[in-house]
Amino acid sequence: MCGVVGIVGQSPVNQLLYDALTVLQHRGQDAAGIVTEDKGKFFLRKSNGLVRDVFHSRHMQSLVGDIGIGHVRYPTAGNSSTAESQPFYVNSPYGIVLAHNGNLTNSIELHQALFQSDLRHINTTSDSEVLLNVFAHELQLQAKLKPEPKDIFLAVAGVHRRCRGAYGVVALISGLGMVAFRDPNGIRPLVYGKRIADNGAIEYMVASESVALDVIGFELIADVAPGEAIFIDAAGELHVQQCAEVVNKTPCMFEFVYFARPDSIIDGISVYKARLRMGDALAERILALRPDHDIEVVIPIPDTSRTSALQLANRLGVNFREGFMKNRYIGRTFIMPGQTERRKSVRQKLNAIGLEFKGKNVLLVDDSIVRGTTCYEIIEMARDAGAKNVYFASAAPEVLYPNVYGIDMPAAKELIAHGRTTDEIRQAIGADWLVYQKLEDLKTATQTKKSDVHDFDCSVFDGAYVTGDIDQAYLDALETLRKDDNKSKVLVSDSSMVDLHNDDEG
Repeated sequence: MCGVVGIVGQSPVNQLLYDALTVLQHRGQDAAGIVTEDKGKFFLRKSNGLVRDVFHSRHMQSLVGDIGIGHVRYPTAGNSSTAESQPFYVNSPYGIVLAHNGNLTNSIELHQALFQSDLRHINTTSDSEVLLNVFAHELQLQAKLKPEPKDIFLAVAGVHRRCRGAYGVVALISGLGMVAFRDPNGIRPLVYGKRIADNGAIEYMVASESVALDVIGFELIADVAPGEAIFIDAAGELHVQQCAEVVNKTPCMFEFVYFARPDSIIDGISVYKARLRMGDALAERILALRPDHDIEVVIPIPDTSRTSALQLANRLGVNFREGFMKNRYIGRTFIMPGQTERRKSVRQKLNAIGLEFKGKNVLLVDDSIVRGTTCYEIIEMARDAGAKNVYFASAAPEVLYPNVYGIDMPAAKELIAHGRTTDEIRQAIGADWLVYQKLEDLKTATQTKKSDVHDFDCSVFDGAYVTGDIDQAYLDALETLRKDDNKSKVLVSDSSMVDLHNDDEG
């Protein structure tokens, strides 16, 4: 999972891109990058680390130009090397830089085709570099010295025909403008907006979440529809076209459960309201299963479960309390490589307030349970703080299947719910009782009359992969490539691989 942003402005955009990436930092804490364009030349700064650590004053001064794109990254496909941070660059045709959120499910086949048929070289293991070269090849096929918007859209249509999986993309084409497009299933989010510049002209912005537009001062126009592409040309004119033959709007449910900020709106659905309704539904589930519950206090596991937990407590008529204080300088734990690192980080990330636990029956509420590491450690912390009984509720159903669309949970064996009953999971995490949200209730909570979304990618819960190309052989191969044991063996020192020039000094 990653965050992308692109801005076509009337004045330098470096600071705007930086500010947008800080707003999207929750979508990627492994690496960050910005590319700007000025007078036909690209200017790049990218490296591993948080946005504030990657960009210093001298880097910002070198990022000149009124148009640019940015990226924050969690590594899913590929590894954590600096060379695989984004945006990526290819010099032909025209010069293109691209940033990608998501994951291609047919990247291996595409890699082979790019070499054997398209005669293109891929220098990293990143599927984003594959996607960039597919787009570049499709654009080159148009054979235009000065391509028009229709040529850009034909190239995007070629990408849709060849690429499978999830992708929200922003790209710069030197001298031509900025293009953004979304996969035909709309799995990963992408929105665009506008604002009026000081000179009266319109500036445009594309981002993974609407909150980035809000904070930077842009007005939301719309979500980029599944299969749709937008192109803002060098003159600042906006062009929009549907480029996919078949579309199926099925956004990723995990965006609403966990990934997106609550102040974002995705495909017309308020993430905040969806999480409120998740809390209502979970409360009804608890009342149905345990009408005589003895819960004395509801405590969220910060931050993403807070909205659901507050609504749940209100519905149950039980006190809501902040029982854990969060160290906000520790990254998201479930996506960290290796169980040892996750356990260590949970203890560094959260600290219990003893008076909220001592002698009480406590219901802990989390957005989901993935590997169970966080749950186990937090339940132990609650007991150490003096809790009499520790109950646990998940605002999402059991995570049973690998995610292949850009979330780093590829190995089914690493999912605590895989092959276990609810009671076995309860025992594994050490809770006195455990309640999961029902999938039907989760879908109902997320749907709204204001949106035309009627279904979601819920593959982690039900194993129904919306792209229709995932079988057990694919999952077995993915597990071999991306399981924890293999990640620990990957060398990440290949920052000297050939790439667009970068200032590597500290």
